Amino acid sequence: MAQDLKLFIAGEWTEGTGDDHYQVSSPVTGEHIYNVPKASSADVDRAVAAAREATEEMRHWTAFERADLCLRIYDLWQEKVADVARILTMEQGKPYTAEAVDDIEESGDYFQIAAEDVKRLSGEFIPTTERNRRMFTVHRPVGVWAAITPWNFPVMIPMEYVGPGLATGNSIIVKPPEFTSWAILEMAKVFEEAAVPKGAISVIPGGGDIGEALVTHGGIDAIGFTGSSATGARIVSQMGLKRSIMEMSGNGPTIVTADADIQRAAEAAVYGAYYNAGQVCVATERLIVLDEVHDEFVEASIKAADTVRLGDPFDDGTNMGPLNNEPTAAKMDRHMADAVERGAEVLMGGKRATGHPTDLYYEFTILDRVPEESLVSQEESFGPVLPILSARDDEDAVGVANRTRLGLQAAVFTNDLTKAFYYADRIRSGTVIVNDSTDTWETFQPFGGAAGTDTGWGRQRTEEFTDLQTIVFSLREE
Repeated sequence: MAQDLKLFIAGEWTEGTGDDHYQVSSPVTGEHIYNVPKASSADVDRAVAAAREATEEMRHWTAFERADLCLRIYDLWQEKVADVARILTMEQGKPYTAEAVDDIEESGDYFQIAAEDVKRLSGEFIPTTERNRRMFTVHRPVGVWAAITPWNFPVMIPMEYVGPGLATGNSIIVKPPEFTSWAILEMAKVFEEAAVPKGAISVIPGGGDIGEALVTHGGIDAIGFTGSSATGARIVSQMGLKRSIMEMSGNGPTIVTADADIQRAAEAAVYGAYYNAGQVCVATERLIVLDEVHDEFVEASIKAADTVRLGDPFDDGTNMGPLNNEPTAAKMDRHMADAVERGAEVLMGGKRATGHPTDLYYEFTILDRVPEESLVSQEESFGPVLPILSARDDEDAVGVANRTRLGLQAAVFTNDLTKAFYYADRIRSGTVIVNDSTDTWETFQPFGGAAGTDTGWGRQRTEEFTDLQTIVFSLREE
C-alpha cells in the first residue's frame, strides 16, 4: 500500500497549500510506493520566513552549542539506519546490503564531522599600522540556504549541506526531487527529535518550479546545488548575487599507463562503472588506455566484470540494481546507439536487461575503441558503462583527458612516482587519484572541481557557510 507523505516545513508536518500530489513508483518493482504533496510558492514563503527567524536565533549560539546539536542528530541518526536504508533502496534502486546501509550511515557522519570542525573554526588577530588599533576576524553564518539536491544520493548529498550549514548557524531549506523524497523525509524526524529550532531545516520535495521559487526568492541568501551542469547553469543565471556552492557533472578520466598494475586498474575501473549503477558524478566515465597495454587491459576488464551481479537490490548477492528513472535509461540508450554508429565495439552488455520487474535494469556494459567525439565520451552517461579509449603515449593521454569541460575527479594507474606527478600536474581536475577508482572519496576530504564544475568539502566546506567579518578597535590614547 502506497505511503502518504507530508512536507516538513518550519518544524511541522504539513500537506502544504498545493492541491495535488506526486505519485511515485519504485524503480525496483514498478509498484506505486508513495504520494507526496505538490508544494506551492506559499509553502516556500513559509519555509523562508521560518528559516530567517531560526537563523537569527542560532547566530547567537556558541560554536559548542551548535556542535552539541549536531552530535545529538548524529546519535539519533544511528537508530534509523537499517529502516531508512530499506526505503532508500526501494525508491532509488541501489543494493541494500552492498550500498544503501553504508550510504545512510555515512550521511550521518557529516554531523559528527561538522561538530568537530566548527569548534576549531577560528578567526585571526591581524597586525595593524597603528599602535592604538586592534583588528581581528570572526566567522558569521551566511543566513538562509536553499539546497537543491539530486536523486542519486537523496539523503547523503543534502546532509553534506545540512551538517556544516547547521553547525555554523545557518538555516537550510532542502529541495530533493519528488521521486526520491521518502528517505530524507523519514530522516527529517531525527531533526524534530533532536530539537532543531523550528525553521532551521525544512524539506520540500518538488520539481523545477519549486527549485526556481527558492533560487529567485528574496529571502534566500545562498544556494547549494548538486546536479547536472545544464541545471546548474540555469540556476546561476537566475540567482543574481546570492552566495553559492555548485557541484555539477563529472566526466573524469581514468588513465592506465604502460607500467600500471593492469589487474588492479581493471577491477577499480569496473567498480567505478557499476557502483550505484554508474549514477555517480565521479563514476568511471572515460577509460584512457595506452596502446601498448590495451589488449591486456581489455582482457582483465572483461574478467573483472564477472563480479557484477545485476538483480533484486534486496538480495544480498546483488551489487548492482536498476537505474533510477526512465530519462537516465533513455540517455544510456542514446549513448550506446551513438557509440556503435561511430564505430565502437560492444564487448559486453549495451542494452536494457530482460526478465526484471521494470525496464530500468541495464546490463553492465564495456565498449572498446570508443571515438573521442562520441556522446559516451563527451557527456556524463550516468549509467553502468565502461568506455575504453586509446592513447599513443602519456602526452596523448593527457590531451584526451583534458578535452572536457567537466573536471571533477580523475584517476591514474602507474607504478612510477614521477609519472604520477606528471599526470597530477597536467590533468585539469579537482582531485587526481593514483591507483584507485575515480569513484573514491571520504567524507572529510576536500572535494572540488575544475573545468566547469566546482565546490569544496571537508574543513573548507564549513568555511563556505560563513561570512568573514573583520572587527577593528581604535583604543583611547593614554
